[in-house]
Amino acid sequence: MYAYRDSSFVHEGPDQWRAEPVRPTWQLALRFLVTVVVLPVWWLLLLVLAVVALVIALFAEILTVIPGFESGAERVMDRVLGLIAIWPRWTVTWPELRHEGDDGFYRARVDGYLDTWTERASKPKEDKKPNPPVECEVPLRKYRGVGGGYVVEAAAARGWELRPSDPAEEIRLWWSAASEPGTTGPTP
Repeated sequence: MYAYRDSSFVHEGPDQWRAEPVRPTWQLALRFLVTVVVLPVWWLLLLVLAVVALVIALFAEILTVIPGFESGAERVMDRVLGLIAIWPRWTVTWPELRHEGDDGFYRARVDGYLDTWTERASKPKEDKKPNPPVECEVPLRKYRGVGGGYVVEAAAARGWELRPSDPAEEIRLWWSAASEPGTTGPTP
């Protein structure tokens, strides 16, 4: 399997790349109810945070005359925004509640996700348009029922390469065709 080329796969062993254990139905139902109640509030708080960040950015624009302020502010903003999740790990959606333990559902979910990203990455570069994406992160909620090993196999079949990843959170992939001559994108 292609994943054996990744050092974290060899180092920590294949156990971490297997499917997550099936969660009890009562726990999923409880988490689904909490999701239905709390997630809209979470999204409202994110919207308020975005407005506050916009207001702060407007006032911080005055301070851009200070050398290095702009790059430092960008680094801080990137770190803060990197910590915020639109779909927190504690959420359980209706399809996840209904299909917990269903390998076929999660295989179809992973395949659809990878097909979408493969279609985006394989588009030719157009003038005056951004380059197609060359990196992809597959979140745990997409593959928890089949494991990271299936994601790596399915991605390799579509032309993706594994990047150092933590299968307990997400699997990072890189579009290998981006490094071929005549294509766009950075080299690995």
